Amino acid sequence: MKRIVVPIDFSEDSINALEHAIIMANKLQTHIRLIFVKKSRNFDVQFDLAKDEPEYKKSVDHYFDMLIEKFRDKYLVSGIFDYKIRTGSIYREITNQAKYDDAYLIVMGTHGVSGFEEYMIGSNAYRVVSNAPCPVITIRLGYLPSELKRFVLPIDISRETRQKVPFIAELALKFGAEVKIVGVRETNRKAVIFKIEKYCDQVYNHLISLNIKCSKELIYGDNITKITLDYAKEVDAQLVSIMTEQTESAESLWLGDYAQQMVNHSTIPVISIHNF
Repeated sequence: MKRIVVPIDFSEDSINALEHAIIMANKLQTHIRLIFVKKSRNFDVQFDLAKDEPEYKKSVDHYFDMLIEKFRDKYLVSGIFDYKIRTGSIYREITNQAKYDDAYLIVMGTHGVSGFEEYMIGSNAYRVVSNAPCPVITIRLGYLPSELKRFVLPIDISRETRQKVPFIAELALKFGAEVKIVGVRETNRKAVIFKIEKYCDQVYNHLISLNIKCSKELIYGDNITKITLDYAKEVDAQLVSIMTEQTESAESLWLGDYAQQMVNHSTIPVISIHNF
């Protein structure tokens, strides 16, 4: 059975991500593995998950037991719902765990206890996105858990932009979701418009052949991140898909800063997919 890995630091942000992950696991019929990373072997924390309890010094294991017990009834799969505690670099241990588990997905909050500074290269969430061996869904605190009914699939001029299509198609079939294909561009050059239209047509025809409800549209603006997110809000999407890296062309739209801006700014969950 496939597995979803969920990084947990017991912040409200990470617990919210877990609730999203449980909904996904129920649909996808996957195991859930939680992971907590200690910064050193001497590191331990006192958390206050049960605010009506007197505060006792408890182990991380104890809090994981409490957390799993709290959410076990919502996990409707006859599969494994467990946790691992690792020591070391936060992003590296999360991505290593995903490799060991051959994870299908990582689902994580973007902020957590330590926060997430704007444009900060090396933030844990973005480092996980950049180094993970599988797709990563990042979720901001405040976005309430819900069924995934509508995806936004941005298509740009790069050849790699279509490599996210198979995974998104698989998710759409599992969730019975609609896919909004949107061609995005920052120029009115005819050659660019023609190429993006061709790519969108290819993606549309592929999804239709799989009996996935979909539509296609082209949008234009000065900032790809902004117009994509504005469009996602307009169509009430529950997931926006991006590639984390593409060719080193000046016309690649999701390199570095764009992917990071999307993870930082989106109030809608973002699924980041590598060019595997």
